[in-house]
This record gives sequence, C-alpha cells and structure tokens, in this order.
Amino acid sequence: MGGAVDGTDGSKHTLRESILAVRARLTARDAQETATVLAERALELPELAEAHTVAAYVSIGGEPGTGPLLEALRAQGVRVLLPVLLPDNDLDWAVYEGAEHLVRARRGLLEPTGPRLGPDAVTRADAVLLPGLAVDGQGIRLGRGGGSYDRALARIVAAGARPVLAVLLYDAELVGSVPAEPHDLPVSAAVTPSAIHRFTAPPPHHT
Repeated sequence: MGGAVDGTDGSKHTLRESILAVRARLTARDAQETATVLAERALELPELAEAHTVAAYVSIGGEPGTGPLLEALRAQGVRVLLPVLLPDNDLDWAVYEGAEHLVRARRGLLEPTGPRLGPDAVTRADAVLLPGLAVDGQGIRLGRGGGSYDRALARIVAAGARPVLAVLLYDAELVGSVPAEPHDLPVSAAVTPSAIHRFTAPPPHHT
C-alpha cells in the first residue's frame, strides 16, 4: 500500500521522525553511559526487581541501552525472555542466556539462540519492558509502528495477565501527548535516567 499518512497515523509519524532524528545524533558513549544509569534506575522499580520472569528486549542503535539491565536481572536469578521476530512480524520468545548467545537477525535485531517458547510465553511474565520512542502523561507509548508489540500486548490482555508494563526512555522523551488509537494499551511506568515515572493507568486486564 502507499500514499500519504494522515490523522492519528500522520501525527505519530511526525513525532516518530522527530525523536529518531534526535537519537541518531547520540554517540556510542552517550548510549553506553545512559544504559548503565538506566539499569540502576530500572531496578528501583519494585515490580521489576522482584519479578521472577521479565520479558525484555535487546536495544539497538540509538535506543536507550538495555544490556546492563539484562545482565543485572540475569545475575539476580530473574528469568529474562527476549523476543524473536517471526516472518509475519509477530513475536516468539526465548530465554536470555548471556550476550554471547545472541545472533544478528532481521532488521539488525539481536535475538537469543535458545529454544523458542511460543508467542504466548509473554503472557507468563511478571513484568514486560517495551521498546518505545516516547510516552505521555497518560502512559500512552509511541512505538516504531511495526505492530509487533501491539500483538503481544493484545495476547497479554486476552490471557487475563497483569504484568507491569514499563518503557525505557531518555528524559526528553516524556512528552505532553502521544496520539492514541483504540488499541493502544497504556504502560504503568516509564524509566528514564533521572527518575521512575508512574502513570495512573492500571495494568492490562481481561475485558
């Protein structure tokens, strides 16, 4: 398909492009320093620090770094699940066994090499760390637009699961408003280098 984007999609596209442009100017050192601080900050979130299973992801490019956090969680005995992108852009999951067990996959993503647990594995996580580009005061997250996490979140809701949903961001990516669509599920918290930000939106529930 093609053509112009308009309405909510157009607003999301504009905001996405603006944030990606800022991230593109970050140096590798910037990202690494932020990743270390983010790991310490994220573990101040009790729902994350006390979780048995956490669904997370491996950051790439200018994304706020997740590497130190993944290692810290694993060192604490947390079972960390990482996504595996399927051909239809849905997400399968596998256990994180260390950086040496990651391989480069489609779209430059780093994925775990272990046994696939199935797309429903995310519904058994106590906490889910979501990639994002921004979040607003209502907890509405701006993703990259691929829809993979929308499908994972819909699966969580359908299962009646109640994990804490959190997004890792840079401080400037807390914005006044993210254009929302009916399927957008608010997150419970955002972790930035300076603080943990809580939102009033409840965890997902079965309706």
